[in-house]
Amino acid sequence: MNHIKEFTVKMSSGKLCLGMVVTLTDPSVSELAGEAGCDFTWIDMEHSPLSLECVLGHVIAARAARIAPLVRVPWNEWGVIKPVLDLAPAGIIIPMVNNAADAAKAVASCRYPPKGNRGCGLRRGNRYGAMPFDEYLRISEREPLVIVQIEHRDALKNLDDILAVEGIDSICIGPYDLSGSFGKLGQIADPEVSAAMDEICRKARAAGKIIGTATALDDCNFELWRKRGLNWVAIAGDCGCMFTQLRRSLTELNQCMERKQ
Repeated sequence: MNHIKEFTVKMSSGKLCLGMVVTLTDPSVSELAGEAGCDFTWIDMEHSPLSLECVLGHVIAARAARIAPLVRVPWNEWGVIKPVLDLAPAGIIIPMVNNAADAAKAVASCRYPPKGNRGCGLRRGNRYGAMPFDEYLRISEREPLVIVQIEHRDALKNLDDILAVEGIDSICIGPYDLSGSFGKLGQIADPEVSAAMDEICRKARAAGKIIGTATALDDCNFELWRKRGLNWVAIAGDCGCMFTQLRRSLTELNQCMERKQ
């Protein structure tokens, strides 16, 4: 229903999954991402005006487009995460996980008792009743993917303890907030920040965790991230794509008009 199998199988085969950050409300943005060739969408509730209803539209569109919808929730809080889980996304991205207690809280929010404290409200997850409850419970033991964001130097200090928490599926690096915690906001190529990301990836790989991030990839940093063991990456955002293409078109047209004057 959420194409999690295609997403995880591609990564397990050694291929890099590529996606787009979604912040606009129109579900056709997620459909477009699938048509363009993305493997997943990063539906962002932390830094966008997306409502729960809008997220549902994107999750449904992702199903039709045959891509995996990952949803970043606004905060690591049980009541915030609970209704998003009921939309049946492929993964939940939980921001600013800085210690083992934060990580354990994130996992518990995403799993039913006895492993966690997720509230049970059946709807889309069991296909509106088409799926037997026992089958749904078995699937819910491994879905959605629990993705914790490591994006602060405090998390780096506590990384061994975080990685030891049972139930974490993926580590997601937040380059900008991580750089900001070092007092170098946006300087993601700074040696100290880069070394921190190297360490996060090295330890996450050793712990057998999937590694993801959101960052532009080009010839300069593609090999760096591949050496770090990156498995999935959101390479652009919807607004950024629109702005970049529009600016390029305007620049080309203005240059053309100038030549003809």
